[in-house]
Amino acid sequence: MRVRVFVRGSVQGVGFRYATVSRAASLALGGWVRNRPDGAVEAVFEGPAERVESMVAWCGRGPSGARVDEVQTSNETPVGEREFRVAFAERPAG
Repeated sequence: MRVRVFVRGSVQGVGFRYATVSRAASLALGGWVRNRPDGAVEAVFEGPAERVESMVAWCGRGPSGARVDEVQTSNETPVGEREFRVAFAERPAG
């Protein structure tokens, strides 16, 4: 299973990405997480369905210090990612 997640709220500058890496690694998920220029955090999780679903549920709470207002998800076709990492932030257009 592979899911793309957009988390909105007070989610940047609170350790969200690094807490996500730690939790995803503990679940042996593949994928990545990054800050977006619009203030959201975007992540892709890939692995067994129950572990991906657990990770998505965690994103609804986030680490202490975060305030999650909204989580949007979309399913994607798995590509075989096995490692989880912080990705570079998306650059704004222009």
